[in-house]
Amino acid sequence: MRMQGPAGGSAQTPGGTGAKPGRRDRKERRPGFGVWSTARRSAARLLPGIGLDSCVIPLRHGGLSLVQTTDFFYPLVEDPYMMGRIACANVLSDLYAMGITECDNMLMLLSVSQKMNEKDREKVMPLMIRGFRDAAEEGGTSVTGGQTVINPWIIVGGVASVVCQPNEFIMPDGAVPGDVLVLTKPLGTQVAVNAHQWLDQPERWNKIKLVVTREEVKEAYQEAMFSMATLNRTAAGLMHKFQAHAATDVTGFGLLGHANNLAMQQRSDVAFVIHNLPIIAKMTAISKAYGNAFRLLQGLSAETSGGLLVCLPREQAAKFCAEMKNHSSGAQGASGGAWIIGIVEKGERSARIIEKPRIIEVPLRGSLAAHQENSATAELSTNLS
Repeated sequence: MRMQGPAGGSAQTPGGTGAKPGRRDRKERRPGFGVWSTARRSAARLLPGIGLDSCVIPLRHGGLSLVQTTDFFYPLVEDPYMMGRIACANVLSDLYAMGITECDNMLMLLSVSQKMNEKDREKVMPLMIRGFRDAAEEGGTSVTGGQTVINPWIIVGGVASVVCQPNEFIMPDGAVPGDVLVLTKPLGTQVAVNAHQWLDQPERWNKIKLVVTREEVKEAYQEAMFSMATLNRTAAGLMHKFQAHAATDVTGFGLLGHANNLAMQQRSDVAFVIHNLPIIAKMTAISKAYGNAFRLLQGLSAETSGGLLVCLPREQAAKFCAEMKNHSSGAQGASGGAWIIGIVEKGERSARIIEKPRIIEVPLRGSLAAHQENSATAELSTNLS
């Protein structure tokens, strides 16, 4: 069966239900988050309790902090087990974006659709729960509880919590001019998921069939699914090794949206300039053929469980990428590696993509191109030096 979001639609449609609220809408609903005045930024650093992706709560005991996050969304892939893994990876990424590699506890949030019959419910829900738990175990943690409700639509997500020493997390506010921007997963998951659904929708498939084959769409969908299910835990650990200054995970606001959010939190007057866009193979062509509805090349296409956008010292960026590739050598393809995508310069706490960014077609898992791609990091490093 196909798991669907509201009104029978995908959780990821161009500008649709898979996207987060618009930035203006978000500010109205959550005043004080996303955009701070100078006074509020200073106050927050005196009490280091507000993080971009997770809340950081100083505890009364021994200089420890509770770091906690929650997230949930509608299903976007057909495999309930993989959907559970993706949901768990997405929740944990908020911790990983702060350089935290250990999670003490997870809760699972699950909404069971009242439209499902008992047979489907008994088949789908245990698989989703198992996928969530398996991903949690891969991340070195466990699911100890949660909440299940009946709802018109399936919703899956969770809560992740950890008690940390100050040296175990990296506040996302230390970028300085001269830093390099690195992305640890390619873009294009929204395009891949939608293109896969369009295989059964002739009026939409006809718009893209001249630029991609049905087999390529199926392969890209599998690649996107495995990428979304991949934990960002390795990148979180390497953030400490290579002295990362700030990071965030790329999800519903797209690359540019999250880059802007991160830039606004910096202590220094900086701007992020993005030169390169690593994108799952064929997704650029599909996006253009479909009339740029996803705004993929503008950095506004929603991602789910995307990579970390990390600000690194220039001399450390290529080493970070090389080590990411070494850790991912057994899973070459879209979910393996990292890419230098831009620079940090002096500016007014904003982000932009240059007019004609370089598109890096990230080859699919197991393809010949995937084995040849290891030289890309060194080349990009040279271009930006």
